[in-house]
Amino acid sequence: MEIIRVDTPRGLELKGAIWGDNSMDTVVIMMSGICSNVFQNDLLTATGELLSRNNIAFIAGHAMDAFSCIAYSDFSINKQRYTGVVFDDFSLVYEDVESYVKYAKEHGFKNIVLAGHSLGSNKIINYLGNTPDNFVDYFIVSAPVDLGHWFNVMPNVKKCIELAQKFENDGREKDILPYLFGGFSPMSAQTVLSFYNAFNLKNCPVISNDGETNSLFNIKINGAFVIGAKDSLTEGDPKGFMEKINSHCKNPEKNQVIVVPDASHIFYNKHNEYAAVILDCVEKHFNYAKV
Repeated sequence: MEIIRVDTPRGLELKGAIWGDNSMDTVVIMMSGICSNVFQNDLLTATGELLSRNNIAFIAGHAMDAFSCIAYSDFSINKQRYTGVVFDDFSLVYEDVESYVKYAKEHGFKNIVLAGHSLGSNKIINYLGNTPDNFVDYFIVSAPVDLGHWFNVMPNVKKCIELAQKFENDGREKDILPYLFGGFSPMSAQTVLSFYNAFNLKNCPVISNDGETNSLFNIKINGAFVIGAKDSLTEGDPKGFMEKINSHCKNPEKNQVIVVPDASHIFYNKHNEYAAVILDCVEKHFNYAKV
């Protein structure tokens, strides 16, 4: 694994990671979910290692603030943990995804697969449904989120939004809230409001009906939808959740819906199984022979 630096049009440098190199024809770019980077999400590492062993490069696409984390003591495992997306601007996710795609294009990869996990999937749907370019050959959406539903079921959301609005009114928008947003992430008031108002990421509204599906319909390529059989953000029907999302695509019959047995939303303890699914999807699409 090697850390890469990806420039954005606004001048911000994103720090991603790559397994393999541009001597390989194909690269899979995976936009990570919130509070997710290669140092604390084994899903990314497992996928990168497996793909690169099979002559497919892998780029973990980190968001604007994937490394701005806070350390805390987790006494259940007697270790330090790191979490948080303290400062981010969710209105700029299209630009972030586009920057990784153009990075791969400029570095000579012949085939580009754009993938996402969790909120990273919503990000790539936003990009694929709105880009005028044809740089991406195949997509893999895994464990996307119906944000309207997510805001209703996660802890502390209403409390954080109300407090974030008060902080902003008081000129304290850069201050970190005293509660974990969604029960898992420290965020500044500004970031909370940016997240809550990110209509561009409300593109899988199959439970809440709060959002838009034009982005799904406008995707010009075929791909795969991957979900864990125990994903808790699907109202108890992971396969049906993904099938409903796929139904909004222009040619749903040309896409795959794949369920990973016994896997949760974050594929905990199923990272190798998840990586194998990603490898299989790419190999079948490009007719690769295993190395």
